[in-house]
This record gives sequence, C-alpha cells and structure tokens, in this order.
Amino acid sequence: MTPTPPGLRAHQLRVGYGSRTVLSDLSVTLPTGAFTAIIGPNGCGKSTLLKSLGRAIVPRAGAVTLDGTDLASLRPKVIARRLALLPQDPIAPDTIRVRDLVARGRHPYHSLLRQWAPGDTEAVDRALAETGVTHLADRFVSELSGGQRQRAWVALVLAQDTDYVLLDEPTSFLDISHQIDLLHRCQDMRSAGKTVVAVLHDLNQAARYADHLVVMHEGAIVAEGTPADVLSADLVREVFALPAEITIDPQSGSPLIVPLARV
Repeated sequence: MTPTPPGLRAHQLRVGYGSRTVLSDLSVTLPTGAFTAIIGPNGCGKSTLLKSLGRAIVPRAGAVTLDGTDLASLRPKVIARRLALLPQDPIAPDTIRVRDLVARGRHPYHSLLRQWAPGDTEAVDRALAETGVTHLADRFVSELSGGQRQRAWVALVLAQDTDYVLLDEPTSFLDISHQIDLLHRCQDMRSAGKTVVAVLHDLNQAARYADHLVVMHEGAIVAEGTPADVLSADLVREVFALPAEITIDPQSGSPLIVPLARV
C-alpha cells in the first residue's frame, strides 16, 4: 500500500453559508514545513478555505486531512495539539487579562486532573516576549488598542506550540513595524519546522516573506507555487484587476508588484 503523504490537505471541498456556495470541488495540499500565503481579492473565499482547513467550518462535501487522517474523525483537543487557528475576529471576555488569554494556548495539553503542566509558565512568558506584549500581561484585553490586541492573540497561538499554524489576516490593525515583525515571526516558525499558512492582502509582503503562494479567485484556486513562478503582470491584472509591472525587490530578490501610474 502506498503511504499517505504527510501534511494538511483539502480534498474536493464544497463549503458555503446558507444557500450560497463559496468553495466548490476545491483541492489543495499545503507544503509541509513551509510558509504559505493565501492571496486573492476580497470575497474570493480565502478565509473560508482557511477556516475549513482549521475545522472552524465543517464542509458540506469533501474532507480535510492531517497526515492522512480526516479531521472530522479527531477530537477537538487532539486537533488543537497539532493545529492552531487564529481567525480574523477572535472574541475574548472583557474581563480577561492578557496573560490569561495567552495561557489559553496551553489548554489542549491539560486534563481534568492537571490544569497546569511543567513548562506552561515558560511557554506563556516566551510567547509574551516574542510578540512584545510582556509589559501588557496584566492589562485587560478590552483596554488594548487593535494592534496590541492582535499581538496578544498571536501570542496565544505561539503558546499553543503546534506543528501547523493558520493565521487569517494576521497583520490587520498592526502598524508597519509590527507587520514586518510578525512576518519575520512566521519565517522563524517555518525555520523551526512548523507549517505556517496565512491569508494576506499585501501582495508584496506575501511575495517577499512566503515560500509558497496559493492564489484564489471566485472560490477557486487559479495558481500555486513560489512567488517567482506565480506572480506575473497578467495574473495581477486578471485576478486583482490591477495594471502593474513586476520587477525585482532589491533587498530580497523576490517579485515586486509596481502598480502602473494612472493616465
């Protein structure tokens, strides 16, 4: 019998909301140990795909498998030990403090008999430090700015310490410095052996920091591959309705999208 290839895979997904179908017969394999960026115009199904991969949405047909096992057959705690999902608009109680929020990332490793395990404190402290929110640890999450709150949620994901990390528009609300810091963090997780998948809107950030691009349009995947192989002036015009030329980023050597001047 041929062994099942490892990794996170979607098989002929059909996903929708109410009577509206967003994804139909969609299949994709995420490269293991890589940083993949899902890009595409608004409303094309990027977040729906990511939430389906993270089991936050149950597909109407098809399956999502992790190392060959259908996620539908796994208990939530088992999934949470392997896969972390940060949605676009996570919700936290108004009265929760930042440290307690980040500590929730350790819950998949607890049981009724053991609510706190050796190494949990170190994992939480490390996640707070890596996202630059240690000084906010005792603040209520509701008191934070949008950018500070986003960094606290990213700290929760880091504390969860999973093999697979799924991030839906993680740079939202962040200033440019913290956007770049987060993208470097994604690269660091990739270098540590994790598989990172993020929905990104900034094409140049996706091209510069991700290893692999998945390009979506109208609920379908229209291109996959390295940024150099995927990004072209024709694709940017057809998918994003943006006349542009593709040049080379002088710092990274990655493709750089330069919109054409209006005439």
